[in-house]
Amino acid sequence: MTSNRKALFFDIDGTLLSEVNRNVPESAKRAVAKARANGHLVFINSGRTYSLIGPIKGLVEVDGYCCGCGTRVIVDDEVLFSFTIPHERGLQIKKDIIKYNLGGILEGTEYCYFRKDRTRFTQLEQIRDNVERDGHGAPYTWEDDCYDFDKFCVFADEQSDLAGFSRALGLEYNIIDRGDGFYECVPADYSKATAIDVVLEKYGMALEDAYVFGDSTNDLPMFEHAKNCILMGHHDVELEPYATFFTKNVEDDGIEYAMKKLKLI
Repeated sequence: MTSNRKALFFDIDGTLLSEVNRNVPESAKRAVAKARANGHLVFINSGRTYSLIGPIKGLVEVDGYCCGCGTRVIVDDEVLFSFTIPHERGLQIKKDIIKYNLGGILEGTEYCYFRKDRTRFTQLEQIRDNVERDGHGAPYTWEDDCYDFDKFCVFADEQSDLAGFSRALGLEYNIIDRGDGFYECVPADYSKATAIDVVLEKYGMALEDAYVFGDSTNDLPMFEHAKNCILMGHHDVELEPYATFFTKNVEDDGIEYAMKKLKLI
């Protein structure tokens, strides 16, 4: 049975946050605030681990954060769920990334960890520079082993053996192709869909009361799972079969447009 109160789940990059100007449009801020004033619950549901959520916190106020593709769920400062890759497995993952000639970022709750020396992967180094610019640089590098991480991503080119790395991971991790040689690696039991279920259980809400907003391939699990799926104007085509509403780009007030049309505000 559905209720008047809905739970809204937003991806960050390309959905709530513009990848053109790296900001949340005023229209999206206004729409989120209005939805919460109407009694709805609003959550970030991101591939970013908690260490990378900080910048969005200052831009829009929400009720909770589903981080790292479902590996950590926080509502009203309460940790509802958390998964961290076991330490010894994490050490082996680092070795395998190097063995198969990939670039990698280890994504933890407190920090993201990079190799001490810069790599040949331009996109990876841009992420490193952005993290350090935002003041979230880690005190440790790959060469240290005093930390754990929740998920990770790898970068591949013609010198890499991605197939060999995939075989080494086995069935423990889902490898999400984000395009341009960028792959997001998530523990197989967790996703943006499992995070939604954690939140809905806390509030005793039905799946029909969840609305998901996304644009990229790591949003696929929540699009496959949810009943109300809002797809941004610029998006990965893999999501189209599951979309129940097509909206505009985030820069073109796509969030506010969808929420008005769906009578959430």
